[in-house]
Amino acid sequence: MTQTPLRRTARSLPIALLRARETVMGPVRDMLAKSGVNEQKWRVLRVLDESGPLDQSLLAERACLQLPSLTRILRAMEDQALITRQTDDADRRRSIVTISEAGRAVLADHAAEAAEVFAKLEASYGRERLEQLLDLLEDLNRADKPG
Repeated sequence: MTQTPLRRTARSLPIALLRARETVMGPVRDMLAKSGVNEQKWRVLRVLDESGPLDQSLLAERACLQLPSLTRILRAMEDQALITRQTDDADRRRSIVTISEAGRAVLADHAAEAAEVFAKLEASYGRERLEQLLDLLEDLNRADKPG
């Protein structure tokens, strides 16, 4: 039986994606270190601010978090008054999460610095290439979804 050789790690998609993630997230983590909000909480706040109130399952999907992790994160965010949770009147098993004014303030406090981080990345990589990369990553994500 012939074994197919593995790709070299320098050309491995999973490793390349992890390296790219660190390139992007390093400056974001540095920015957030001053706020007491980690990158997972930041994603939750961004998603809620953009979309409005969401049930926990949809929020987990959009913020790229596992539901059990999100549940733990939301408890901490509630303690920090960054979000509120209410039971859905139509389905008592569902919890609806809403960003609070304190959560919006965290986003506002970091908006300029976040824009600066992205502008530096865009300047070094190129706006057109960055948009193309985002399109390619969206295509890759859709390719893995059934239907």
